[in-house]
Amino acid sequence: MMNKHSYIRLAVISALALMVQACSIPLLTTKKADTQLPESFNNRTQDAENTADVNWKEFFEDPYLPSLIDTAIVNNKEVNILIQRISIASNEIQARKGEYQPFVNFGAGAEVEKVGRYTRNGAVEESLEIKEGKSFPEYLGNYQFGLYSSWELDVWKKLRNATKVATMEYMASIEGKNFLVTNLVAEIANAYYELIALDNQLENLEQNIQIQQNALEVTKQLKEYARATSLAVKRFEAEVKKNQSKQYVIKQQMVELENRINFLLGRAPQPIQRASSGFLDKKPKDIHAGLPSQLLQNRPDIRKAELELAAADLNIAVAKANFYPSFAIRAGLGFQAFNPKYLLNTPESLMFSIAGDAMAPLINRNAITAVYKNANATQIQAAYDYEQTIINAYGEVSNQLSSIDNLEKNYQLKSTQVEALAESVDVANQLFKSARADYLEVLLTQREALEAKSELIETKQKQIVAMVGLYRALGGGWK
Repeated sequence: MMNKHSYIRLAVISALALMVQACSIPLLTTKKADTQLPESFNNRTQDAENTADVNWKEFFEDPYLPSLIDTAIVNNKEVNILIQRISIASNEIQARKGEYQPFVNFGAGAEVEKVGRYTRNGAVEESLEIKEGKSFPEYLGNYQFGLYSSWELDVWKKLRNATKVATMEYMASIEGKNFLVTNLVAEIANAYYELIALDNQLENLEQNIQIQQNALEVTKQLKEYARATSLAVKRFEAEVKKNQSKQYVIKQQMVELENRINFLLGRAPQPIQRASSGFLDKKPKDIHAGLPSQLLQNRPDIRKAELELAAADLNIAVAKANFYPSFAIRAGLGFQAFNPKYLLNTPESLMFSIAGDAMAPLINRNAITAVYKNANATQIQAAYDYEQTIINAYGEVSNQLSSIDNLEKNYQLKSTQVEALAESVDVANQLFKSARADYLEVLLTQREALEAKSELIETKQKQIVAMVGLYRALGGGWK
């Protein structure tokens, strides 16, 4: 029997063992993420108003685009795949919560045993003093049923921290889905406006072909009066055919783009309704960039990286708890008898048990040490990833702001060029009719006018793409 002093001695030895064990945990250094950002974008005047807070249904002023985006958010396959991943992450929280709560199971069993005579148990049975006429049963039964419970005591909060990690990973998966929606909204908008730009490119090409066909007819008439040569006629014919062939290139691009939009919408290929008229008159919306610090709250990818960093921080605590002793309680309550007819007899067949376990790693802790070091490395990696995501977000906004400014100046100059070339086409045609200009001058002028108008349409498309890109870079499109 252990006396009081023995218990105290055992407690002191156990405490010392735990202290020695705790001191032997590897010392590792974590990293704190640097979230500092400049006070403004591109040295612009600070503006607290932020377009990222505007809902995409209000941001896109188009009769068809909001409906397309709405369909995509519901039907897009990748979005729906992420929704299932979110569901899996939610289920993981439930599983982790159950780990630090008691387990209670119901169990039942039946067993019949016959031991060999020349065994230890057989010899014991042979030598038992049994009353006359009642020998030891040759086939000994064992029937039982009852409740069995086990409970790991979460002394070091290992299981609770693991639940918090699962919760943060769940929240990170939601932010990942929001980031996907942001990119999806921007991608559909860009594809939609590119499709409209192709409509305008095709219209511009058709108008130019009509001008060239008129010039061809004039050249043919001048040839009849010996005022033009066959070479001029053939050159105009070749120019017409060249531009007519371009029509089919543009039409193929339109088909592929429509199919791309339908893919993002999660549906089979079909025509995309769109408002193509007045494309060059569209004015990109004025976007308020807000403060750089607002990116930390508005960008889903930054929020996701922040949550992943927080989860990685807690994972270190979870891994560290593996070095400490674990404590568990086991208990059972039920009935047990060698014969089913005695199974419910009380108190003779009543059985119960209770036990406590304590387990601590002492020798060969390589596995838990590796897990602990990996958790620390993952935390540092998550911190760098968080910093990189922030820097990337700021750079994207800065690039789009600069692009919008430069494209606006480009568009103004390009518009002047197109107006001048459109007038020069009329002048060249009049001079050609009066034999004061060569047909090559007319062809060159028409080509330049076509290319300039095409570049103007492309510049307008880039302006709108930059507008959409800035809205996405600021974190708009998911709310």
